[in-house]
Amino acid sequence: MKRVYLAVMALVVAGMSLSCSHKVTRIDPQEQVDLSGRWNNTDSRLVAEQMIETVLRERWLGDHQEAHGGQKPVVIVGFVTNKSHEHIEAETFVKDVEQSFIKSGRVRLVQGGKKRDELRAEKADQQTNASASSMKKFGLEQGADYILQGSINSIVDSQKRKKVVYYQVDLELTNIQSNEVVWIGDKKIAKFVKN
Repeated sequence: MKRVYLAVMALVVAGMSLSCSHKVTRIDPQEQVDLSGRWNNTDSRLVAEQMIETVLRERWLGDHQEAHGGQKPVVIVGFVTNKSHEHIEAETFVKDVEQSFIKSGRVRLVQGGKKRDELRAEKADQQTNASASSMKKFGLEQGADYILQGSINSIVDSQKRKKVVYYQVDLELTNIQSNEVVWIGDKKIAKFVKN
């Protein structure tokens, strides 16, 4: 009887360990996988690429180059505020936007926010710790012509085990010198989730 009990217990333990197994499979980051219906890396990347493609087709770019002898405009990406119902790391979206600007080759991008502060702290440190020939000087930064700012918003409509999650990303490009808004764009995503 004791042997039967031990055999049954061994089978139960083996069954439990098999049912609790955890498997991880590496996938291509470009692959579109949507498990939860929430905002994800695919949404961030695609929205950034599509919005930057749109902003670079608009009239402000040609107007700037015409007024400045063909020079590329200098852009800084400011705050993108998460006003949605879920936690979205807006910095990831900002990085996707910056990467799309750089890949386009049509604008020049300068650092903003905490990274700019870190660069300025490094220059300050060099004033006392670097040789005069290698020290980087203050007052020689490239000033931005335009700032891109925006928000991520969402609406959830649900009924029993079904819901539609609607996201809207709004971006505005503003001429820093004149405060003139030269472009406004939005991108909408709707996801139907059934549990």
